[in-house]
Amino acid sequence: MAETIKLSIKRQESPDASSYWEDFEIPYRPNMNVISALMEIQRNPVNSKGEKTTPVTWDMSCLEEVCGACSMVINGNARQSCTALIDQYEQPIKLEPMSTFPIVRDLQVDRSRMFDSLKRVKAWVPIDGTYDLGEGPRMPEKKRQVAYELSKCMTCGVCLEVCPNVNSKSEFMGAAPISQVRLFNLHPTGSMNKNERLDALMGKGGIAECGMAQNCVKACPKGIPLTTSIAAMQRETTFHMFKSFFGSDHEVE
Repeated sequence: MAETIKLSIKRQESPDASSYWEDFEIPYRPNMNVISALMEIQRNPVNSKGEKTTPVTWDMSCLEEVCGACSMVINGNARQSCTALIDQYEQPIKLEPMSTFPIVRDLQVDRSRMFDSLKRVKAWVPIDGTYDLGEGPRMPEKKRQVAYELSKCMTCGVCLEVCPNVNSKSEFMGAAPISQVRLFNLHPTGSMNKNERLDALMGKGGIAECGMAQNCVKACPKGIPLTTSIAAMQRETTFHMFKSFFGSDHEVE
């Protein structure tokens, strides 16, 4: 095993600055992940030429592949850097920020696009919190199991990064918000806002702009059935469109 780790990091001082590559070489330790390698550079920001440089910036929080903050592109693949073990990669290990989102600095990106989409589709269960509502309605076990899988989403942005339909020229919200519509429409209380969520999916940047490339489901670090959710929401929005146009026999006058 090599005694050092070689990293090549794509850097950018500010959103408007030009990007450049900088190489680093740090001591090897067993069981290191990409985050621990970046921390080593942060402690001693000296590049492979021996020149003093600025510490590399990136986002992280839980270090347990739960928060979704540390997403980046590692050797060409978008993923969580906290679970990316150094021993699994050929060197030099190339680290880049996700290109779908605006750059803040270095490997740090602004994922507001995702959070704005979640607001748009009302990805929450609406309760006002003024008094104790007691126990909520029980969900059938089969539906609960589906909801549990969908609830694993950590808004990491990897599914948007690998989607060819999500880019600077498109307003497509991507797979994660669409799957969250399915999750909250499954909830007995959340379904009270079902039609509002479906209306949001039918708007600009919604589900109609999905090209079904299926990159999202392959890249999702949590194995969420994103394409199944997209197909389910395509069906739901179609039914909703016809009911809105022709009316429904179930509506009370």
